[in-house]
Amino acid sequence: MTLIAVSKTFDADAITPVLRSGQRVFGENRVQEAKAKWPALIADYPGTELHLIGPLQSNKAKEAVALFDAIHSVDRPSICEALSKALAQQPRRLELFVQLNTGEEPQKAGVAPAEADGFIAACRETYGLTISGLMCIPPVDEAPAPHFALTAKIAARNGLHKLSMGMSADFAIAIQFGATHVRIGSAIFGHR
Repeated sequence: MTLIAVSKTFDADAITPVLRSGQRVFGENRVQEAKAKWPALIADYPGTELHLIGPLQSNKAKEAVALFDAIHSVDRPSICEALSKALAQQPRRLELFVQLNTGEEPQKAGVAPAEADGFIAACRETYGLTISGLMCIPPVDEAPAPHFALTAKIAARNGLHKLSMGMSADFAIAIQFGATHVRIGSAIFGHR
């Protein structure tokens, strides 16, 4: 189980005590914000992993590949193409997660469950990407368990072993459904 401390919107002064306590895996939502604060922190705390858990824009793929150890928001062909090019230019191994939109919410990013198998196949076959797992964020007004169960089922049938699901309010349920990565922000840093 990997605990991702979600440090988005918090500055280095808020993050340093968490690093001092031994936490070494952090999540950020934006490439630019992470680029501004993390290089110095990583220099001070070697072995720290940085995960991009927010949406990625194609034009930021090269920077994201250089900075992050994992990207949890692979969700469209343009991102796959940009990541494929960036990874070819930089000899780095990143964990890539396909983001599902299990609630098929129009305002949310992610691949619809019915399109997941085809998208994962395209990531592998068309773009040459190694996909490690799936990520989901259930709708806030619905029970999370069915969304976690669906994500786990899609992962299993595609031979994926990592599941990025569960946040401060629902991580215990996510763990019951096989989460390997939980994204905890407010329970660690307090409310934004």
